[in-house]
Amino acid sequence: MSNYCEIAIPIQDESLREIIIAGLAETGYEGFEESEKELKAYIDESDFSENDLNELLRNHSLTYSKSIIEKQNWNQVWESNFEPVQVDDFVGIRASFHPVFENVAHEIVITPKMSFGTGHHATTYMVMKLMQELDFTGKTVFDFGTGTGILAILAEKLGAGKQLAVDNDDWCIENASENVVINACESILVEKSVELNLNQVFDIILANINRNILLDNMGKLKNALAPGGELLLSGLLESDEDDIHNACLALGLRHQKTLERNGWIALRYIL
Repeated sequence: MSNYCEIAIPIQDESLREIIIAGLAETGYEGFEESEKELKAYIDESDFSENDLNELLRNHSLTYSKSIIEKQNWNQVWESNFEPVQVDDFVGIRASFHPVFENVAHEIVITPKMSFGTGHHATTYMVMKLMQELDFTGKTVFDFGTGTGILAILAEKLGAGKQLAVDNDDWCIENASENVVINACESILVEKSVELNLNQVFDIILANINRNILLDNMGKLKNALAPGGELLLSGLLESDEDDIHNACLALGLRHQKTLERNGWIALRYIL
């Protein structure tokens, strides 16, 4: 098993921190920890590029320090920093070592590993808020870039029928599969997929990933959406909204709602 690089970046501005997270995520960073004064980002040591990191941080006059973490020790590091997340009285996300929520309609238990999408990040939080507005009963669902599997798990708890959850990262597939079992889900098929090639249509598509991947695959996502189907998009900064909106409109998708949180957005479209 390979080691991981921990990159510590002193940064207090919350909006700038979110921009840096987006840039790091696009270059392969798989996990993030945020505090008031610092951002920590994690990437497989074999994927680390000093030039890419320097270029991103130089544009914002930021510095960093690097340390190495053995991959087998990652669970201990992550668990020590993982806190429960609650989205109003709708859903609570916790690890097995946290107490049970007493005031939420749905509860999700996850094993906190390096997969992106624990509910802490604004994009995951907002997608769950949008999901609260939809009727999932018996619906087919596609979760594109599933990460921890948290959105697919929530969809099943909301009554979804058959689901396909894909990611291109082995660590995510392992973590999502484990979380599906922990939550006793029966409708979710987790698969690794490097390229999006779908031969079926879905009533609801969840795509919390990033701007470039969404734009590259928007046509495929639209073609995989059933008439009247719902498309929820996130992993997007406010500055991405026009490009995403124009791409969706060109494909005949109708905008329903935009949510904003800490400089990030989530969008809802219908076909």
